[in-house]
Amino acid sequence: MAKANFGFGTLVLFAPLVAIALVHTPVDARAERLPPSPFTTTLSNHTPLVFGMSVEDATDALGQPLSYVSGRPGDEIFLVIRNVGARWSFRDDPLYLQFRGGRLTGWKADWSRNWMWR
Repeated sequence: MAKANFGFGTLVLFAPLVAIALVHTPVDARAERLPPSPFTTTLSNHTPLVFGMSVEDATDALGQPLSYVSGRPGDEIFLVIRNVGARWSFRDDPLYLQFRGGRLTGWKADWSRNWMWR
């Protein structure tokens, strides 16, 4: 029976191949992946409002003070001017919020004015 002769030269050639294989092997092919983000995070009209919020909750969520427009106490319409551009932008868009019974029942942004030709 012939005896295999693995000398030092074979080891010198084989060791770099093993090292390269280990470096290029993924750490864990079965790693848990994060679920995809919901599609709402990519919407351009993403507003942190929820039906049923109080006036204080809406003020906190928008980070802007609300201005009274009309309505009796508890059933008011408020307006908030949001700066939707960057720090250098001069574009402000009004957002109207409808409250009934002290709770947010709807909101509408107003893009009808032509701010470019003022």
